Amino acid sequence: MKRMKEPEVSVYLMTGFLDSGKTQFLKFTLAQDYFQINGKTLLILCEEGEEEYHPGEMLRYGVVMERVESQEDLTEEWLEEMKQKHHPQRVIVEYNGMWKVSDFENMKLPAGWYMEQKLTMVDASTFQVYLTNLKPLFVEMVRGAEMVLFNRCESLEPLPGYRRSVKVVSPQAEVIFEDEEGEIENIYGEDEVPYDVQAPVIKIVNEDYGIWFVDMMDNTERYDGKTVEITGKVMHPKGFPEKVFVTGRMAVTCCADDVTFLGYVCKCPGAGEVKEGQWITLRAKVRYARLSVYDGVGPVLEAEEIIPADPVEEMVYFN
Repeated sequence: MKRMKEPEVSVYLMTGFLDSGKTQFLKFTLAQDYFQINGKTLLILCEEGEEEYHPGEMLRYGVVMERVESQEDLTEEWLEEMKQKHHPQRVIVEYNGMWKVSDFENMKLPAGWYMEQKLTMVDASTFQVYLTNLKPLFVEMVRGAEMVLFNRCESLEPLPGYRRSVKVVSPQAEVIFEDEEGEIENIYGEDEVPYDVQAPVIKIVNEDYGIWFVDMMDNTERYDGKTVEITGKVMHPKGFPEKVFVTGRMAVTCCADDVTFLGYVCKCPGAGEVKEGQWITLRAKVRYARLSVYDGVGPVLEAEEIIPADPVEEMVYFN
């Protein structure tokens, strides 16, 4: 006799610091027609902010709530109990901003449950304070997030920098900015990047590498078909084709212990002649293609000229 397959239960993880707008966002979303389902939604609350849910109103939308008082209580065993108690068709976790997000992400979910989406809410009016004092927590919140929403934006000036802070950690994340009137369509000014994107060759000096790296993924129309020149270190990842390598720089995305390699795929007929760990100055035509290494569409640098370069000792920093 065949065993019946467990029904698939979508799990949505909502992260963000206290009073970042998580509850307000979820209350609005849960009430929308497009978000309604036939089964039950289990809403797991891990902190209490100024906004509150009304149980009666939530029941109208098929939502039942459970609270977790401490991180130690949010265990695999507790989630299994919630599964047996409620038999939800969907689970939403409003996570505590002071808890390590990776603890939940590394948790084994009950059979049939799978992570559908990770969303992060940010209060733009207090973001800089949190980034200065709690940067490791913020990096965990946005790493792997599909969407990061900055609300309460009071000025356009810092927003490009906020976007870069997210994109360097999670390049594929959709970053949205909202003020009191709703979504802000255009956050860019004429001088958003410190180099000339209209030049025949866009030359990226070492101190601008981080800005360029993020902007290449964020604004494809600026670079597609353009020629760029950068200095970077060569890597030959295992499993890459012979004519392909990656060139980039080491960057500090969080703290001194959180160092990652930021580079893009480069196609070159003589790629095998470029050695692992070698520093080069690369002039290349920018194209965009769907590659598994990007989990979607990303830049491909088609090499036009490669010359040896001196190592760049300085790390790339994102403030």
